[in-house]
Amino acid sequence: MKASETIFARGHENVTSRNKTTLEITKENHLTKRGDCIVAIGANKGAIDLSPGFKKLAQKEKAKIVITIEAEGQVEVVTAYGSPQLSLTHPTDLVVRKSDYTCNRTLAVRADKAAKDLSRRLVEKLQNPRQKVKVTLTVDAAI
Repeated sequence: MKASETIFARGHENVTSRNKTTLEITKENHLTKRGDCIVAIGANKGAIDLSPGFKKLAQKEKAKIVITIEAEGQVEVVTAYGSPQLSLTHPTDLVVRKSDYTCNRTLAVRADKAAKDLSRRLVEKLQNPRQKVKVTLTVDAAI
């Protein structure tokens, strides 16, 4: 069983993409240099806005979640996993983690990449405040 979500966001001049353990997309419209995990702002969805079908699949033990980030021809794919501990209730944030830690902001755990692992070519695009960013989330939960 599969489900997908498409999120539209934009870049910001303070995107540094230096965090070693997480990456984040947020609905917030501001970003300081301290937000080194945030790769896109002004998103049209936070965790709470994901469809019930997507959430249900993401909460399955063996759910695989693929996060595709696209900006002006640059594409990065991050592979992570769901968890029964995901609540997916945060109003603004979607956080992908390398660890197993979950909170209401967590979209996926055990990711193969964090913000620092993204290609620098993509990060350059994400540093443009006018850059449109498309994030596709695909969850595949084996029955």
